[in-house]
Amino acid sequence: MEMSRSAVAMWTASCLAMGGCTAIVGVDEPYHLADGGGGGGASGGGGSVPRSCADMDAICGPRGDESCCASLVVPGGTFDRGDAEPRLATVSDFRLDRFEVTVGRFRAFVSEYPAAWPVVGAGAHPKIPDSGWRAEWDDKMPVDRDALMAWTHCEDPYYSWTDEVGDRELLPVTCVSWFVAFAFCAWDGGRLPTAAERRYAAAGGDEQRQYPWSSADSAAEPDESYAVYGCGLDGSCEIADLQPGGSRSPRGDGRWGHADLGGNVWEWVLDSFAEEIPLECEDCTVLTPDANHMIWGGGWRSEEETLLTSAFEERSPGGEFAGTGFRCARAP
Repeated sequence: MEMSRSAVAMWTASCLAMGGCTAIVGVDEPYHLADGGGGGGASGGGGSVPRSCADMDAICGPRGDESCCASLVVPGGTFDRGDAEPRLATVSDFRLDRFEVTVGRFRAFVSEYPAAWPVVGAGAHPKIPDSGWRAEWDDKMPVDRDALMAWTHCEDPYYSWTDEVGDRELLPVTCVSWFVAFAFCAWDGGRLPTAAERRYAAAGGDEQRQYPWSSADSAAEPDESYAVYGCGLDGSCEIADLQPGGSRSPRGDGRWGHADLGGNVWEWVLDSFAEEIPLECEDCTVLTPDANHMIWGGGWRSEEETLLTSAFEERSPGGEFAGTGFRCARAP
């Protein structure tokens, strides 16, 4: 049965009063190159275990012995995200999840939905005013658990979600709208990273890497040993081509140990798409009502060029795409 937002609130309040429910707590084709006109393993901030991994063993990573919620510190700094002219962005220290959010982690969110619905202000960047959840976004969310699961079955047969626990628990969850991704990260004790943070992590900050894995002692040009990409270019793409997070670690990792910053699935960021970005900014984002939002990193069905740390696409925030997932950022 479908529930309105007000009905959800009343239902949750009654559950809390009785002590019996969980509380509310806070694609792959054209690409753009961001230029002058475009764009260790500790878990969670403060050492807390994200909700999505509270009952999950350390089963992620190339050896299957890492927390799926491992979150690594990205030391702040300044980098150039311009092309024809310098456009300097400065980010403060933050944590970024080592892996993209998996089907198994998303299942924990589904199990608590709709009590997992965010309150106004949840999921905000601590240094960006008014960057948290907005009341007008409530209507963009699935009305109940069945609707949420139905949304994750987009672009059949390429979605990664299964309604029952199966053999895809370690795959990145896909077919998740920007609004649902935002809500998940808020519920999980984090937030969506800004475009500047996501690109800074992929580029290795002031190393200005062309690809996330690029360095003095590794090849710059991508191949299948660095990233998961390109399976659909010959029309033979299957869901089996999507890989568990960290399948190309450590060879394909970024400067600070993050996996799949290039390839596997595209990732939502906080920002809306903007035709212009400022010449200089500090801990900045762009949030424009009703505008398209941004995805970064390339994906399993994408061309080689989408793996560049400067490559992004714009998408409707209410859309679900089988090539798009997300990861969360957290307090340092």
